[in-house]
Amino acid sequence: MSTSEHDPSNEMSSWPMGGVDAELGRLQTTYFPSLIEADIAGLLNDPILADTVIVSSFGAESAALLHYVTGIRPGIPVIFLDTGKHFPETLAYRDALVGRLGLRLIVTRPDTGTLADEDPHGQLYAVNPNGCCTIRKTFPLQDALAEVSSWISGRKRFQGASRAALPLIERDGTRIKLNPFALWSREDIQAYFETHDLPRHPLETAGYPSIGCAPCTRAVAAGEDPRAGRWPQMPDKSECGIHLGPDGHFVRGSATRNTKGET
Repeated sequence: MSTSEHDPSNEMSSWPMGGVDAELGRLQTTYFPSLIEADIAGLLNDPILADTVIVSSFGAESAALLHYVTGIRPGIPVIFLDTGKHFPETLAYRDALVGRLGLRLIVTRPDTGTLADEDPHGQLYAVNPNGCCTIRKTFPLQDALAEVSSWISGRKRFQGASRAALPLIERDGTRIKLNPFALWSREDIQAYFETHDLPRHPLETAGYPSIGCAPCTRAVAAGEDPRAGRWPQMPDKSECGIHLGPDGHFVRGSATRNTKGET
């Protein structure tokens, strides 16, 4: 399905809420009828996923997914949500990986008008982390994905209880979302880095196994859950809110002043 052919109304008619998802059913039957027969390369090249993109935070494990997927689909767009709150090390790592892997990077940023209205002092993360994620991640991603029908995330089952049953493919709102590394272990990821001599995020050696925005990420101690350092000011928060699930929807329309740039 090309970008020009994408019609959300057609998606909804072919995927009734609470009904049988014929598209996901076909993909599953064709490419992974069992967990030991997963054909990720075939899945990534299925015509229905022709307009797919990768969404990457350029965090601790991102290089593996980016290398893996672009090896199968060279030139696939890579969307980076520049929240304005990233560690400088993350931005430098992003630029290094773009050069190393030849990535087609698309940077999307929060709507400046929304920031002026809702976070004029840049401190929203301290009082309302969910709201900060919404205006700096969720809404910009809505705009970035407006013309595609599917996207790829780097989530894995080993990353925590909320991801323990993560499928290889799922619905994210009306879009198809692929999680190619869902079944990979932490050891699989480490082995992939070593096999392909991929550079590591510079903050890993400082105790950051999971890396998000600087104000909401801390180093973790030995023995702590790798994601314990995310949103330490809000212990009940474990996700940024960009992963909607099959019944998910955005509660605000597209930002009119969102800034995007392809590099």
